[in-house]
Amino acid sequence: MPLPADGQVVKTASAIVARLHDIFGPHPGFRHAHAKGVLLKGTFTPTATAKSLSKAPHFNNASTPVVARFSSSTGFPELLDTAPDGNPRGFAIRFMLAETPRRVHTDIVTHSVDGFPGSNGQDALEFFTAIRDGSFSDFSFGKEKYFGVNAFNLIAADGKETFIRYRIVPEAGEEYLDEAALKEKSPTFLYDDVPELLKAGPIVFNLKAQVAEAGDVTDDNTVKWPAERQGVELGSIKQKRIIFDPIPRVEGIEASADPLIDVRAAIYLLGGRERRAA
Repeated sequence: MPLPADGQVVKTASAIVARLHDIFGPHPGFRHAHAKGVLLKGTFTPTATAKSLSKAPHFNNASTPVVARFSSSTGFPELLDTAPDGNPRGFAIRFMLAETPRRVHTDIVTHSVDGFPGSNGQDALEFFTAIRDGSFSDFSFGKEKYFGVNAFNLIAADGKETFIRYRIVPEAGEEYLDEAALKEKSPTFLYDDVPELLKAGPIVFNLKAQVAEAGDVTDDNTVKWPAERQGVELGSIKQKRIIFDPIPRVEGIEASADPLIDVRAAIYLLGGRERRAA
């Protein structure tokens, strides 16, 4: 995966990585953000609606294998699950499209907050100077809703274009803990819960898309679209057993003009290089 061609984007991404190291300290071999996480394998099954909106292979194949990662915020790999600093939680999904003649994948990267605190990399730097406090926490990774930060352009086989933002909704419903209930939990309760959930069957999520209408801003992630915008079902993600890229990199889906997308891609690439060098 190449770095973005824009030198200023790479410079900003490098500054964000350095800021994260300043905040959390160096932890060689771990991600600089969302350091604590768990990987799962599963499948994605698209809907007919997904096929009508995009020619991307994972929206047209009968099913696609996926690798997903639940994670906690911050760069502390030993962060307690009861710490409010672990919010927002992350959920990244990699769609494994081909193994030969070369590996091809596309990713969806989401977190448990609808929005992001900066419209570009420079603005986002301020976000990484403080940890988000929260009055509630997840009951389970499998009972949380996740939101894509950026807008993407789905391109259909006939060339029709549709701007969307991803939403991931748990089939089991949402459930949260207040501060009192959180104090009663084990310091590793979220990650201990994952294998227990899998014993009962797959952890299932529905991949949805919020569809933009004419005039909706697609290049600034801080501008939310009206809640009444149409939502469509794209498919089912089933996690069955125990470096994500925010740019689609697959025919049928294009990145919007949101400047934060290239910055995020550069941050992930720089972080991956650091982990491999550790």
